[in-house]
Amino acid sequence: MRVLVGECGAGPGGAGGPAPEAAAGRGGGGTGFVGRALTQLLRSHGHEVTYVSRQGGKDRISWEELSRCGLPLCDAVVNLAGENVLNPFRRWGDAFCQEVISSRVETTKTLAKAIADAEQPPRAWVLVTGVGYYRPSPTAEYTEDSPGGDFDFFSRLVSSWEAAALIPGSPARGVVVRSGVVLGRDGGAISQMIWPFRLGLGGPLGSGLQPFPWIHIRDLAGIVCHALENECLQGVLNGVSPSSHATSNGTFAQELAAALGCPALLPVPAWAVRAVFGAERAVMLLEGQRVVPKHTLESGYRFIFPDLSGALKDIVA
Repeated sequence: MRVLVGECGAGPGGAGGPAPEAAAGRGGGGTGFVGRALTQLLRSHGHEVTYVSRQGGKDRISWEELSRCGLPLCDAVVNLAGENVLNPFRRWGDAFCQEVISSRVETTKTLAKAIADAEQPPRAWVLVTGVGYYRPSPTAEYTEDSPGGDFDFFSRLVSSWEAAALIPGSPARGVVVRSGVVLGRDGGAISQMIWPFRLGLGGPLGSGLQPFPWIHIRDLAGIVCHALENECLQGVLNGVSPSSHATSNGTFAQELAAALGCPALLPVPAWAVRAVFGAERAVMLLEGQRVVPKHTLESGYRFIFPDLSGALKDIVA
């Protein structure tokens, strides 16, 4: 199978940036955190991978080339592009909001148009978005059939992102993977947390009671590969661990500390999170969703890391 992967970087009119890790607009680039894992898995299954990125080169084309020349011959397209929403070095304002939107919605529109215009369209079109689609709640549980997407900036972002992928009448079957917080080595949430925890300075965010929807990087890559290889799959798949609906931020902090053999004694107060990220982005860290991968499990996908302790032991080993 020939797979074209849209990676982090500017699409036409969009802005580039590092792979997102948190749970509102998730994904990563073809050569970013998620993309590296996906590429390794796809190639191990005998598939060919080409990237769409800022610049062309070996095994890659540029976004400008895609817009100008159209879709290269391929069997499947995956979009993982997106500006990192939780970049603490970027102030939350109109300019950054527009970059966040463009890097997701515009890249998706560009790929969708290329698929729609292709003489030989691909068989599969997979988009990775996020569980920020669902309203944060300490008690409600969400499956792929649950409503959402219309209550704050991030939920509306996911709605616009997923709407941009729709191609009426296309023979390409569409799959959307709504990812939780992606955990893995060399990137994602763990890379930002591991040293404070190793130094005994880690702890839960805010109350620590908020749900923490998570997934191991190998399972997120596995779900995307599963969606590409199974011709009957289409629609929404929740990209979260089967046990994540029972995981709180406090539980995650305790399990990470245990895996590292360190204490988790210093909670980060909510006011500090808001001071660093701004009130709108802080919601992503101080609140959460209990998300269940109902359709993902029903589709036959078998999780490599269904429980948090096993996932963290693998990551920090």
